[in-house]
Amino acid sequence: MRVGFYQFDPAFGEVKRNLDLVQGRLAQVRCDLMVLPELFATGYQFVSTHEVGALAEPIPEGLTTQRLIELARDLSMYLVAGLPERDRGSFYNSAVLVGPTGLIGRYRKTHLYFEETLLFTPGDTGFQVWDLGEARVGLMVCFDWFYPESARVLALKGADILCHPSNLVLPHCPDAMITRCLENRLFGVTANRIGNEERGGKKRLTYTGSSEIIDPQGRILHRAPRDQEDLAVQEIDPTQARNKALNPYNDLLRDRRPSLYES
Repeated sequence: MRVGFYQFDPAFGEVKRNLDLVQGRLAQVRCDLMVLPELFATGYQFVSTHEVGALAEPIPEGLTTQRLIELARDLSMYLVAGLPERDRGSFYNSAVLVGPTGLIGRYRKTHLYFEETLLFTPGDTGFQVWDLGEARVGLMVCFDWFYPESARVLALKGADILCHPSNLVLPHCPDAMITRCLENRLFGVTANRIGNEERGGKKRLTYTGSSEIIDPQGRILHRAPRDQEDLAVQEIDPTQARNKALNPYNDLLRDRRPSLYES
């Protein structure tokens, strides 16, 4: 199975331009599962809920999800991508999983970061896993990486691959995701962005790049530069994520002792 990410610098608010850019770049690769950044078509640094409302879209009827579905169909691939979702008066920092046949699933970000807490409603979908046939994939978004429970729940639900759309500004995530994959024996695909935003008098945000593909042994199969566009595809065997045995005596999930983990 060929999995990949596209790391780039979206222009804030220019949804059609960003979608056209993604379409043109992805047409150049052969891939089974491609991960795009968090809020990849809108940009990240909103200055008000009014601005969020102007750019948020319903799923799956909105322009962004429909364009992703068309792209998935035309390129015969699955796509994971982040976008602002509008639903019954609430706004969510969401991600969708689409394929050649349409929308497969949506995930609403559980752990909101910084000023997202002023703009979005905390996600209510919980962590879900979808079976694509070749692999079982789970979604988490950006700051979810800071909470080990995010990846662990997806592992317990049978995920082979963590798909992780991001707009990271903290420096720690690339190395932390090695641990997330190692402690759960999963593949991880983090799609971050590059560039910076400084809008409406707000603090300048500089995005850290370093998107990556990691295997269940914690090995970095590919890591992008911190400040350059990168479109990467890596061949993996998702079934490697289903063996949780470390040795003849230890199995990562079987040896858990949940009764002792309660606070």
